[in-house]
Amino acid sequence: MKTNEIREKYLSFFESKGCVRRPSDVLVPRWDPSVLFTPAGMNQFKDHFLGRCKLDFTRATTCQKCLRTGDIDNVGRTAFHHTFFEMLGNFSFGDYFKREAIHWAWEFLTGRQWLGIDPGLLSATVYLDDHEAADIWLNEIKLPKEKLQYLEEDENFWPASAPSLGPDGVCGPCSEIYCKTAQGEVEVWNLVFTQFNRVGNPPDNLRPLPSKNIDTGMGLERISAVMQGVETNFHIDILRPLVEAAGEVCGVNYDGSDLTNENGRRLRRIADHIRACTFAVHENVYPGNKEEKYVIRRLLRRAVLDGFQMGKRTPFLFELVPAVADLMKVPYPELSETIERVQGVISAEEEHFLGTIEAGLVRINTIFNSMVAGKRAVVSGTEAFEMYQTFGFPPELFEVMAAERNLGFDWKGFGVEMQRHGELSGSGEKNLLFQRDPLEKIKKVTAPTTFLGYTSLECSEAEVIAIVSGESLLEEASGVNKSLKIILNRTPFYGEKGGQVGDTGEISSDNFVFKVDATQYDGELLVHSGTLTSGQIAVGDRVVASVDVDRRQAISRAHSATHLLHHALRHRLGGHAEQQGSKVDADVLRFDFTHHKAIDSETLTQIETDVNNMILDFIPVTCDSMPLEDARKVGAMMLFGEKYPDEVRVVVMGESKELCGGTHLTNVGQIGLCKIIAEESVSAGTRRITALTGREAVKRVQQLDSVGAALAGMLRVPLADVVPRVENLIDIGKKLRKQLEVLARKGDISIDSLLEGAEDVNGIKVIIWATKDRDLNMLRELIDQIRRKSQPAAILFANVEMETKKVTLLASLTRDLVERGLNAVDWIRTVSKFVQGGGGGRPDLAQAGGKNPDGIPDAFAAAKKWLGEKS
Repeated sequence: MKTNEIREKYLSFFESKGCVRRPSDVLVPRWDPSVLFTPAGMNQFKDHFLGRCKLDFTRATTCQKCLRTGDIDNVGRTAFHHTFFEMLGNFSFGDYFKREAIHWAWEFLTGRQWLGIDPGLLSATVYLDDHEAADIWLNEIKLPKEKLQYLEEDENFWPASAPSLGPDGVCGPCSEIYCKTAQGEVEVWNLVFTQFNRVGNPPDNLRPLPSKNIDTGMGLERISAVMQGVETNFHIDILRPLVEAAGEVCGVNYDGSDLTNENGRRLRRIADHIRACTFAVHENVYPGNKEEKYVIRRLLRRAVLDGFQMGKRTPFLFELVPAVADLMKVPYPELSETIERVQGVISAEEEHFLGTIEAGLVRINTIFNSMVAGKRAVVSGTEAFEMYQTFGFPPELFEVMAAERNLGFDWKGFGVEMQRHGELSGSGEKNLLFQRDPLEKIKKVTAPTTFLGYTSLECSEAEVIAIVSGESLLEEASGVNKSLKIILNRTPFYGEKGGQVGDTGEISSDNFVFKVDATQYDGELLVHSGTLTSGQIAVGDRVVASVDVDRRQAISRAHSATHLLHHALRHRLGGHAEQQGSKVDADVLRFDFTHHKAIDSETLTQIETDVNNMILDFIPVTCDSMPLEDARKVGAMMLFGEKYPDEVRVVVMGESKELCGGTHLTNVGQIGLCKIIAEESVSAGTRRITALTGREAVKRVQQLDSVGAALAGMLRVPLADVVPRVENLIDIGKKLRKQLEVLARKGDISIDSLLEGAEDVNGIKVIIWATKDRDLNMLRELIDQIRRKSQPAAILFANVEMETKKVTLLASLTRDLVERGLNAVDWIRTVSKFVQGGGGGRPDLAQAGGKNPDGIPDAFAAAKKWLGEKS
């Protein structure tokens, strides 16, 4: 029976039992801070189990894509361990319980129209005190007594050993179902009965829950291996082709008959890791140094090392991405839409690691050899950090290699080194957990601040409910320039949130004026931070709260432009260009998004044009609150891994539809202009665009026009020809440098020799040189190089055209001499009379012509005398 058939049979079976079929949740649930990746099918139903949300259904079934790294070292070595896997599950939220869960599991496993497994091959376990479950197995299912085991809480309770060891909270016994195969007894299904709330230590610490739940899980790959009669999950129909494809790209034949073969283990591990990484990168989780990004980097680098150890010296993992998409296309057709992007990300990570892996392995072997020679058994934290920092070797990978030689690994020492170098996430942040919050008392007795700022920028009927100075709550405050935090019962001030900065403005009454410098959220309270500029303020005062209108308008221009930019990026780059962060300020926006390479100038111009075309279309902006399901129906964009409340605010600007709580304009035409000023990398796989809007954008355009006009004037070309002219000058400069290099190689001229022959006049290096028939541009380039190499310096060159006897003098002073008051124009006018000429120029560079070559020695003498007198 094929894997896709088993998956569909399972979901259809439980639909027939009244369960609602739900799609797999994302692999990276950014809404859940307790996990980096979805570890089990129940994860998306956490709020349902805990009664935190409205139940639209009480029975559900899913096939959930999961990723776990707890047993990563066993992947490829054992028959059943994976990082990425699919978990079949059925769930009850206060609906059916043990009887149905056990009966339906048995029916699905043994029923002819379902899996049709011989009942004689099945056995079960129960928690030793769960007599209810045991009775169902023995007296209703008629399972023979010898096939039912009673196990302790460390084996058959969730969480394991919860009654004795905790933690407190929801828990319950479980029952596992095993199937006898050629490889032995294989666990295929775990039924968890969450029926207790653990409170404190035993005895009598398990309190029955008023609403009992069911959470079951069956690994799809494992049941497929059982049904297909293969000895390992890696040989099922959706995995063996990938293992063999890995062998092909590595130039190694996969021998599935010997599961102990080291290359076979490597190929199975490569297949597992590329499958996990393909799904993760598809969801915009790129390799990096922190959290889930680090996990993906670690998996990719482990797979690259496996390939390297089989002789691969070039990227190869990216070639397997199409195979993953093809093998998984039935349940996850969306993978085919991002193949090229995923390949690009993975290939770049491979290139990066391959650049250091060979030297890294040499260094690791040196460390191991020195440990053996010194009879040292543990890799030090310093050595581990060196390998991570210098060669990019994940410490977990180093630990595995050490373990293969029966050597230990100093994780504590590695952690110390990471903290010392500021590498750990949050290492630079202070621990604020136990700092006193003077507002805690207010939060307990006060309703959330009512925000009025969507429709009004002034409120004349607000009341002061709290005044904070430092860590103290005050009843009243007075003085001038006194720093305070003010909380009102209602306010038009927007608090910093979702990337948008908080409002500024003024809170006042007949008795005081308070300047608001920042507005922030503290829980559900809006806190106005600023300065009491005059008078006395007291709790209970009726006040007028007024937002700085011009600044708010500028912020709204930037925020609305951010939505247009996001839309344009997705249109030009693809749907993967998803927001990773933003900062919205007054007419300035910064937008971080997922993309694995720099945006070329032509595409960036197209994106900017798209945004401004939408602005010129004067598209109206609508902001409406609606149920989340309605937001989905209207096509509002929802980000991978985010979890949203039941009621959301949808901001629509033409084709741009996003969930957003920020402030916006009423029409995008009010943005006026959007000007992109920078595009850069933030981290691997994340780019950043900085742009200006409104008045700031106009200022930037005017500034660019001014600079362009000035350059055109200096170069004496039309504005449109400035770039070609500059390119031409750069090209001339390159040619002159080559000429100088040729001359230097011939021994004809050398910057170093000129500097060595310089005279010292009052601490100034004076370089004086007479030559003939030289190109003046080459001489100017030579002067520039000398000025860059030596300061302070005064340079005077005399060039004679031998055919015409024309003399040209070039005089230059370094910037520090000019700042001291010396002027090259004055200098050259003093000396040019000795060659019967005259000249002019700039304070740092001047030129003169003459017709008396015989006067050059006198000119040089006068030049040194002038410097001696003026310096």
